[in-house]
Amino acid sequence: MSWIDRLLGRERDEVALALYNGVIATARAPHWYETGGVPDTLDGRFDMVAAILSLVLLRLEGDPSAGPASARLTERFVTDMDGQLRESGIGDIGVGKHIGKMMGMLGGRLGAYRDGLAAGDLSSALTRNLYRGVTPDAAQLAHTQAALFALRDALAATPATALIDGRMP
Repeated sequence: MSWIDRLLGRERDEVALALYNGVIATARAPHWYETGGVPDTLDGRFDMVAAILSLVLLRLEGDPSAGPASARLTERFVTDMDGQLRESGIGDIGVGKHIGKMMGMLGGRLGAYRDGLAAGDLSSALTRNLYRGVTPDAAQLAHTQAALFALRDALAATPATALIDGRMP
């Protein structure tokens, strides 16, 4: 990578790209939508990305070997959402407002998922944030909760360097 690329921040983007692509691939797994009942809509897909991204950010939080990966991953999320909003026809003036709202939503989810993981129960956080207040079928909720706890455990067992390289469990 050239010094111009590093100066323009492209190196930062590349570092986070592999991990972000892993987050997206995990969030796109069909079981979330088919077995877990997550709505397969624009909002549902955003909520699933936010859930997976939250777990990854929580995993990297406080891990000294992760370095600035959390910040770069969050920047990558913002870049992607900016592009998605523009592609959907939202103009320059509206993009900033929508990005601010999305970052607030991500922050809220981080707190809700952190608390739910610590308590060993994600059901209320999932109903509020992933299912947008609509109580899912008990089997769907159980599937999604179990899969997220399994992902949390797999992330904990994966070295930060492997995650940063995009090797999602």
